[in-house]
Amino acid sequence: MRRIIFALFTGILLTSAAIAVAQTKPLELAADAPDRYVVLPGDTLWSLSSKFLKDPYRWGELWNLNREEIKNPQLIYPGQVLTLNRSKSTPSLEISTVKLVPREYIEQFKRGIPSISPAKIEPYLIEPLVTDDDVLAEAARVVANDDGRVLAGAGDLIYTTPVEQNPRLWQIFRPATPLIDPVTKEVLGYQALLLGTARWLKTGQLSEFRVLSSKQEILTGDRLLPAPSTEINSYLPHAPDKMISGQVIGIPGGVEFAGTNMVVTINRGKRDGLERGHVLVTEFGGGTVKDRGETDREILHTYETYQLPDNRNGLMFVFRVYERVSYALVMGSRRVVTLGDPVRTP
Repeated sequence: MRRIIFALFTGILLTSAAIAVAQTKPLELAADAPDRYVVLPGDTLWSLSSKFLKDPYRWGELWNLNREEIKNPQLIYPGQVLTLNRSKSTPSLEISTVKLVPREYIEQFKRGIPSISPAKIEPYLIEPLVTDDDVLAEAARVVANDDGRVLAGAGDLIYTTPVEQNPRLWQIFRPATPLIDPVTKEVLGYQALLLGTARWLKTGQLSEFRVLSSKQEILTGDRLLPAPSTEINSYLPHAPDKMISGQVIGIPGGVEFAGTNMVVTINRGKRDGLERGHVLVTEFGGGTVKDRGETDREILHTYETYQLPDNRNGLMFVFRVYERVSYALVMGSRRVVTLGDPVRTP
């Protein structure tokens, strides 16, 4: 027992030491970091950080931001000039604004640049693909389609169990399937299949909806929930301030592999300390090798099998966080990301 406790204690100390080293490691500039850069429409905080830093998730350190400022980053706008100050032991950025002409272009320059490309993540912000519990079990249920048809699609009327809320825009889902932690076997959440959208019309004995769009046919038994806000906020890329490790447990779309600019589901969330803007390292598992000694004649020798360590694959940006699971965008990887791949604090 003493040995076990000592081993656990040693592991905690080593983990804490690794985090401390990562946090105090000098900032490394990118090999071709510019001395001056004019921010352009289409730039993101991640793309800017990648221009200046070897580790883009240390963007807040380049600005000398404290922890609260990192959670509420200053906005950077197209047209502003970023100047790299290399004169001190730790490099830093300075910002200035240039006069914008012609006048008709000024409006687009008033928008601060996002953390990552909105086009890559917007579908996963609009669609509540994961619920922390099976809320669809209590959601409005499709009872019948117009004219007694089995299937419904865009333009059709559908009738559901009565709803008390009546926001105009709703989303239609197929009942959710559970997300299971591969290690603990705990149910981490429920992932639903989005079928389409509908507009509430009226409520009597049943509620009546008009289907506005459909990705698949809508059947009796499918469920409706009010559509969420589509607002996209900006979060400064930064590493968690504690060691978080988990696994990739899903890739939306039912595919087995994900690459750069694809979304993955990981088995860590708010309860584990994850927040939007966190950057994690994705790894691929090391294989096994057999030490054959000086000969391949297995009949003469007993061979040892060794497990190689995990290898760094790339980085991912966490943009949507639930209680026990999160969505992250793969920002770059040496090879494809697969189900079960480890993820951790950089």
